[in-house]
Amino acid sequence: MNQTETPPPADAADAPAGRVILLTTSHRVAPGLLSWPAWQALHAADAVLCADADHPQLPYLAEAGVRVERAAPGAQELVDACAGGRTVLVVATAEGDRALTDGLARLAGSGRVAMPDLELLPASYDLPGARLLDLVQVMDRIREECPWSSRQTHKSLAKYGIEEAYELVEAIEEGDRDELREELGDVLLQVVFHARIAEEASGEPGDEAFSVDDVAGGIVDKLIHRHPHVFGDDSAQTPEDVKAHWLRTKAEEKQRTSLTEGIPLGQPALALAAKLASRVRTADLDVPVPTGEGIGYALLALALRAEAEGTDPEASLRAAARTYRTAILTKEQTPD
Repeated sequence: MNQTETPPPADAADAPAGRVILLTTSHRVAPGLLSWPAWQALHAADAVLCADADHPQLPYLAEAGVRVERAAPGAQELVDACAGGRTVLVVATAEGDRALTDGLARLAGSGRVAMPDLELLPASYDLPGARLLDLVQVMDRIREECPWSSRQTHKSLAKYGIEEAYELVEAIEEGDRDELREELGDVLLQVVFHARIAEEASGEPGDEAFSVDDVAGGIVDKLIHRHPHVFGDDSAQTPEDVKAHWLRTKAEEKQRTSLTEGIPLGQPALALAAKLASRVRTADLDVPVPTGEGIGYALLALALRAEAEGTDPEASLRAAARTYRTAILTKEQTPD
């Protein structure tokens, strides 16, 4: 011990120091859904404290017969409350009571205080995808309070969906993982934004409201239905088997009257040509390739040939264009 430090009194050193339990919960989990060890600790503690009078867990703790004192003790006060071997449980705020934990760490590091046992007890955990709940909540607030976001419509946002999709493709092609993560977030934002707008239906026929949960529920149902080899009794051993399942169930769902139904004409021309060719090939239909003068028909023939060879003409041309861009940059930087 440093000669300048004051040792704790002998009687204090011999007394049981007690126990501090910091109980943390996730605001993304429904209040009251706590782990069994958490409920055991809550019922066994000599005192349960919470600084936040609006903490979402308080009504459920009261219903379970747990008496909670509304208090925000400092580190020294909390240590004193544990005197005599008492167990004091602190229900943490959403911020985690950083000031309290820092204060306890300083006391423990000083060596001048007989510290109680300290335990961090997670009472609930985030499930995978839990941060999506945060995104929905943030989007709700932005939609209500932001002068720009509150005025947007599906039509006004359409161009951003296209831009973000292209930026995502670029991140994939460049192999930049950080950029990929960011661009996936931007695409996800478009989905949540449109779903939030869709909750505000006008009441006109054909304009019924739906939410992001309806969007997620729809794609979950679709994925399950189109994967009978995963969620049903069918089997699939190869990617070709999976594709056959997908096409069959998709045809049952859509009940299309034409091969071209459902193909967006607004997509890039090469992608459009490849999609048309894919539908024709899948249907085993013999459709002659139109001929004519001009570069358009020549490009169409190239796109159909690429699709027949299993090559994405849009991706291929984009890769070639990127090479061309590199050549341009190199030329610009090379002195004559």
